[in-house]
Amino acid sequence: MANSVITKSLKELLTEYLKKHRKSDLLTTYFFFLEKKYNIHPVLFIREKTIYQSQEAVLKKVEEEGKLWRETEIKIQVGQQAVNELTKRIYICPFTGKVFGDNTHPNPQDAIYDWVSKCPENKERIDGMKVKRFFVSEDPDVIKNYIQKRREPVSKVVFSSGVTGKLYNSKKAVIDDFKKSQLKEMELIDVPGQNRFKIEEHFLTFIQDQLDDSKISSFVDAMSAYDEFSKHVDRWVEENQ
Repeated sequence: MANSVITKSLKELLTEYLKKHRKSDLLTTYFFFLEKKYNIHPVLFIREKTIYQSQEAVLKKVEEEGKLWRETEIKIQVGQQAVNELTKRIYICPFTGKVFGDNTHPNPQDAIYDWVSKCPENKERIDGMKVKRFFVSEDPDVIKNYIQKRREPVSKVVFSSGVTGKLYNSKKAVIDDFKKSQLKEMELIDVPGQNRFKIEEHFLTFIQDQLDDSKISSFVDAMSAYDEFSKHVDRWVEENQ
């Protein structure tokens, strides 16, 4: 029976665990055993205030309900016009040709001053300071020379979080953020005794089934078959008498 309950790999894990936790009680050790045997990694889904058996269990449920991510399309405007058909005055950098329009920039004159004062191509100096020289034009024919045809917006498929509504470039990014912001890892031993959160139905059934006295006794019997666990088993039996 011992070999069928406690495999070689489980025995190694239990040995290492009890070396680090020499006074671990029966129930705590038993829950550690269950975590490893059934690959259980409990998580709290913060928004629902519900504990699930694993991240995978939460993700599967939320995705099946269509609440994890949604595919959507956005428009990306490529480039911003500095001059258009409604522009009446332009400010031009003589060193680079950079232009600011009176209707496409909130403060075009301040912008051109700032631009020429930092422009690497501006080599003109007075008293060691860059010359803030620029051109101004209100001539429609001059302004037309600076009007560039605007490229059409680009459509792109992105993904929105079903929980927060934030946009992400990929489903993986949505899932990674969900794991980081919505899930909190727990230890199995802390799940049944807490009363702040719900326990997901299937997970609760599993815990109740594993807490059956006969299964705990079977675990103790399996542990007692190994000499290295004997002192722990003796202590558990004594504590539970």
